[in-house]
Amino acid sequence: MSSNPTHFYNDKLSQFGDSAKGVGWKDEAAQIIRFEQLAKVIRADTTFSINDLGCGTGGFASFLAGKKSLFVYKGYDIMDEMVQRAILSLGNSPNCSFSTIADSSQMSVADYTVASGIFNLMFNKTKEEWLQYILDTITIMNEKSTHGFAFNALTRYSDPEFMKDELYYTDPSFIFDFCKTRFSKNVALLHDYNQYDFTILVRKNL
Repeated sequence: MSSNPTHFYNDKLSQFGDSAKGVGWKDEAAQIIRFEQLAKVIRADTTFSINDLGCGTGGFASFLAGKKSLFVYKGYDIMDEMVQRAILSLGNSPNCSFSTIADSSQMSVADYTVASGIFNLMFNKTKEEWLQYILDTITIMNEKSTHGFAFNALTRYSDPEFMKDELYYTDPSFIFDFCKTRFSKNVALLHDYNQYDFTILVRKNL
């Protein structure tokens, strides 16, 4: 496996194209179950805007289109190759836009922000460096979200025999406490969907 996350995703994209496997998931079902958890942060039957940090080829936009009718979606990724694939697939959708960014602080403010899978691959970073990156990123997600935000991460409760050195396994209790004490009283930890990760939902009081 490549020691560089960009090389890893480029390899996946080249091999599998615009698909769940092309952005690093095992299959479409594995991607969709994460999307279903993230979407729980959105209030039902409302018009909303949403940032997708690490949007890949725009899979979450397609997922939302099948579930919600009135939304404005902004996808952001550090990889221009991913963004170009997303534009090719969904660029004609009037409610969707995609941008290549170097840092999460470059996102616009939206009602919601989601991030799926961006905290898993730490590769050549130390555990301490990667945890700080996660904390810094979710702090920015909070700043860019007026209604709430959601993200997932691999769990430290994963089976030891399947854990890999290049992946980061987060302590869900620590992340829950970090969000609860800093961002909102309304925080949910979802760890009941039979995957080796968890999802945090942060809902803001309006």
